[in-house]
Amino acid sequence: MFAGHLPVLLQETLRLLSPAPGEVFLDGTAGAGGHAAEIARRIGPRGILVCADADPGMLSVAAERLQGLPAVRLVHADYADLPRLREAAGGLPFHGMLLDLGISSLQLDDPSRGFSFREDGPLDMRRDPGEPVPTARDILRKAREKDLADLFYRFGEERFSRRIARAVVSERQRGPIDRTLQLADLVKRTIPRKAWPRDIHPATRVFQALRIAVNRELESLSEFLEGFAPHLAKDGRVAIISFHSLEDRLVKTAFRAQSTGEHAVLTVMTRKPVVPGEDEIRENPRARSAKLRAARRREQEESACNE
Repeated sequence: MFAGHLPVLLQETLRLLSPAPGEVFLDGTAGAGGHAAEIARRIGPRGILVCADADPGMLSVAAERLQGLPAVRLVHADYADLPRLREAAGGLPFHGMLLDLGISSLQLDDPSRGFSFREDGPLDMRRDPGEPVPTARDILRKAREKDLADLFYRFGEERFSRRIARAVVSERQRGPIDRTLQLADLVKRTIPRKAWPRDIHPATRVFQALRIAVNRELESLSEFLEGFAPHLAKDGRVAIISFHSLEDRLVKTAFRAQSTGEHAVLTVMTRKPVVPGEDEIRENPRARSAKLRAARRREQEESACNE
């Protein structure tokens, strides 16, 4: 529950999505349920809100917050599994879809999850701890030096990727790298002190790269962007909040591609991404890199007359 006025980004998300009584919505990244609660209140008991999350722990948190809101249907699933999510809505198309990408504060603040470089914990980083996929620890143990360098550069945009990969390979010859602070300290020692980023921890980009690789985050986003439009109702809206340039670039490119040409199916609603207000960033510094983009589905007739 938000006290007083809503944060700027949430206000804008709700304005762009415009949830109305009786509509069908998807929150593909339920998290702690903040966005979902506001949407559910607006669509009312005659509406349907499918809340999905790949992290069963976060889905439990959302379930507690959303208790008593009759429109809500909880699904443990990745947001890219659109056929399953539409099935949860009774096969109905969605009037609105929301993705709030990235990692929640609850996930970051739990050392046992391995997402944070500020608290010691196992290098896991799986959104779904029960999913049998390689953890961050597994990647650091098995990947070749070149593959690690490519991963740190591609997913973290880390300019010292080769130096860090070399340090990882050297370190693991002495013993496994299996703790978050162990990796964070290694990165700090490897990057020259004068080259440390001003506003973020030196290990931020490496941790981001590993998290993206473990959870196949960009693959999921690409799959969603390629397939969401047919699951939108006429004039249905989609809003996506991203937290780094790799995600934002994919969203921007997909929206542009699907809003131009003879077979355009979208109208872009945000010429530039919406960003948080200063007060919001002061209250929640993790929101500083958030960017919101939105689009709505249009019919082929509208597309043709706009060419």
